[in-house]
Amino acid sequence: MALLDVRDLSVVFQRRGAEPFTAVDGVSFTVEPGQTVGLVGESGCGKSVTSLAIMGLLPRRGNRVAGEVRFDGADLLTLRPQDLRDRRGRDIGMIFQDPLSSLNPVIPLGLQVAEVLERHQGQSRQAALRQAAGLLDAVGIPDPARRLKEFPHQLSGGMRQRALIAIALACKPRLLIADEPTTALDVTIQAQILTLLKELVEQSGTALMMITHDLGVVAGLCDTVNVLYAGKVVERATRHDLFGAPLHPYTNGLLQSVPRLDVSRGGRLHQIRGSVGDTIPWSEGCAFAPRCDRVIDDCIGATVPLEPIARGGALRCTNPVPQEVPA
Repeated sequence: MALLDVRDLSVVFQRRGAEPFTAVDGVSFTVEPGQTVGLVGESGCGKSVTSLAIMGLLPRRGNRVAGEVRFDGADLLTLRPQDLRDRRGRDIGMIFQDPLSSLNPVIPLGLQVAEVLERHQGQSRQAALRQAAGLLDAVGIPDPARRLKEFPHQLSGGMRQRALIAIALACKPRLLIADEPTTALDVTIQAQILTLLKELVEQSGTALMMITHDLGVVAGLCDTVNVLYAGKVVERATRHDLFGAPLHPYTNGLLQSVPRLDVSRGGRLHQIRGSVGDTIPWSEGCAFAPRCDRVIDDCIGATVPLEPIARGGALRCTNPVPQEVPA
């Protein structure tokens, strides 16, 4: 049984006087124990909304969530709020995208780490603070005893992100959701954070769901990758298959737009024309069709299903990228 089994998850935002907006449209995927699964796509494709829906952190009003999110057999979408709060932090941890806005600016860092241990493990304040110092040390924050008394604004961006990781891992969760944890960091700190996540997952056996638009992160961490576009999964493949032979034109465009060291200098990077807002409804064809270089008549007029493919994984495309046949 998969540790996390997401089935036909949909999130529709509704605002008075405006048309409903479907941010997540029937997304399905699984995460096995100890596995690292990636959700990849441009900003606006539904990655972060998917994670917030799984965690039950969307606003109570103005949205409609449907489908199933089964964690260890229990549907998180139907749990009572109290039961869901018991699972968050204890069984499922989350690293948010912006550490400065995720940490409370008026509470010392030590208390923010310790409250997770007090809430889920029933530890005393002093015992929780001692363990909090150990957690900060484990994620590479120097002089953890002093950092416990400092406020978030006194830490660098990398230290704040490490502190969020320490909070997420405090109770040794079985699933860790990382929502673009390296977006606001410089390249050196990004590499340190990714190395830290990889080591923690390998040492603890925690499953990791990595949300990112950075294909370099995917290449270094993920076992299986789900490429999202306009709220739907358009391609699912192992990391090696995705980078070695992308099938969906959107996936291929993302990979070709990344600068490479093994090509001649001076050439222009490939670009996907248009913007993420240039779509058609999925009910009328492929939402990527207005931006696609391989669009044909069959791409428009009917729903394009997500179908299994021979090499494993799945693809939602009527005219995939042709693959070279080995000589």
